[in-house]
Order: sequence, then C-alpha cells, then structure tokens
Amino acid sequence: MTTKLKFLVDVGVGKKVEKWLAENDYDIKCMRDINPNADDFEILHLAVTEDRMVITMDKDFGELVYNSGKLHSGVLILRLEDADSSKDTLKGSGLYNYFSLYIPSRSP
Repeated sequence: MTTKLKFLVDVGVGKKVEKWLAENDYDIKCMRDINPNADDFEILHLAVTEDRMVITMDKDFGELVYNSGKLHSGVLILRLEDADSSKDTLKGSGLYNYFSLYIPSRSP
C-alpha cells in the first residue's frame, strides 16, 4: 500500500506550481486559499496537524525547523531560476530535482 504525499504550498511558490501539482493528482492545500498572511509558525502548525509536507521558496523554513527543533512533517525548499516558468521546469524535469533542503519529519 502506498501513501499519497500531501503538501501544503506556501504563497511564494506561485500559482503555476500549485496548478501543476493539482493537475498531476497530488494532494495539496494552498496557503493562498487558506490564509495568505499566515506566518511560518502557523504554516508549520497546520502542516503538522494535517500531516502535510510544506513546499516553499522561503529559506527561513530551513532555519526554523533545523535550529528550533519544531515539529514538522517535512519541508521542501524550492530554488527555481525562473519561478514564472516553474510549471514547465517541474513538468519537464520532475519535482524531486529541485529541492535544496529536506529535513526529515519530526512529527509525533
């Protein structure tokens, strides 16, 4: 039995990535739709509550979970050269090629 990955997409990632993930049948929720003004702590709390990995372009998340020891369900930090064409980039090369930091889950 495989478990479907669940993602919580941060606002800065962009609509094109959100759309690509949805079109490719990933289980996603978008902070843009939930609370676009949520701070990093609120985002992490929601992600842990729903067992979702955060997808972000905000390097502060790496510092937050690594240095603070905060509970999390995983953080994927995208570093894309051209965020505006990210849909084509991700579709052509695969999501897994674009993360620069992955910190394993510290969920209970």
